[in-house]
Formats: sequence, structure tokens, C-alpha cells
Amino acid sequence: MNNIEKDFAALLLQVNAIKLQPNEPFTWASGWKSPFYCDNRRTLSFPQLRNFIKVELTHHILEHFPEVDAVAGVATGAIAQGALVADSLQLPFVYVRSKPKDHGLENLIEGELKPGQKVVVVEDLISTGGSSLKAVEAIRKAGSEVLGMVAAYTYGFPVAEKAFEEANVPLITLTNYEYVVQVALETGYISQDDLALLDSWRQNPAEWNPNK
Repeated sequence: MNNIEKDFAALLLQVNAIKLQPNEPFTWASGWKSPFYCDNRRTLSFPQLRNFIKVELTHHILEHFPEVDAVAGVATGAIAQGALVADSLQLPFVYVRSKPKDHGLENLIEGELKPGQKVVVVEDLISTGGSSLKAVEAIRKAGSEVLGMVAAYTYGFPVAEKAFEEANVPLITLTNYEYVVQVALETGYISQDDLALLDSWRQNPAEWNPNK
């Protein structure tokens, strides 16, 4: 097992950026019920962890997308992480809104993105992939090339994996659902009895009902 992925999963659990509540599910903004909640914005409050994310995302970009010449963050969760990574790489940075501003210049992409630039998109987490891939679409419509995406965490939903494959967007993440669940099990955060419930949720989160 990759130590970085496992170590990062442990760090996310330690700072409560990830919470697991198999018996008291959260309600996501989408209306989905979920035993799992991830808020990577919390990592920004911990300097060593914030730097870890910056360094590792930068490393992955240099390894997998060395021809990059611009970085884009997805608003709002990945703006800070994207800017940190762009600064580390000494590259231009933009961020992509979920929808254009309703005043002023009505920008969808904030910052200067030039046609033909080779862009890596930074995300904080991947759930269904919908908002992430909308950002990719906006960048492509602006005339730039998307080399791929890097993110701190992914739930690994089948619907997201299919969407990224169909959009032809390589996705690299620092850690994922499997590592978080393993660390949570090893540390006693969850019990062996919780695994079946968590896995049933991940296979079909949109229709998951903890009471069935």
C-alpha cells in the first residue's frame, strides 16, 4: 500500500476533514443521505497539512503532466489549494466559477487564461464529478487544453469514474475512499460491522437509504 495515500487518509481523519457516521448519516447539499462527509477546507487551517497537500499535488503534476503551463482551481473549495500549487510551480492561476457572475464582466473564469494553454485543474474532492467536469468544459470552451485533474480526495463513485473516462480527463488523487476506510478500521474509528453499510452506500449513493 502506498504510504502517502494511507498517511494522508489518517491526517484527514485526525483533523476532522473527513467524518464517518454509519449510524447517523449526513445529508449532502444534493439531498443524498451519506454516512461519509469530507470537508477539505479544514486542511487550510493546519499549516503542515496544508503544505503537505501543496507539495504532493505539485509533485503529481510534475510527474504526470510535466508540460503544464497554467493551473485552474474549481470554485470555491479548490481556489486556495490551486493557488498554492500554482505558486509552487510558478505558473499562472485562474479559477472557474460554477456559473458566470451576475454583474460586472460576468466572468465564468477568473484570471487570464490564454487560448492554447495547457491546463491542469485542481480540485479539493471528487464526488459525482459533475462540478469538476463543468470546469473542464469551461476551460476547453475558452480554447485551452486540459491535461488532467489532480485532487486531494475522491469517493471513487462508479458514476464519477465513468464521467471522467467519457470526458477523457485523467484524474490523480492523493487518497481515496478505500484508504480512509482502512485507516478508520485500523484505528477503531469504525467497526468491521460498518463496512457492509459503507460499501452499499458507495455503490449507489443516490438511492441509499440507511433504514432499509
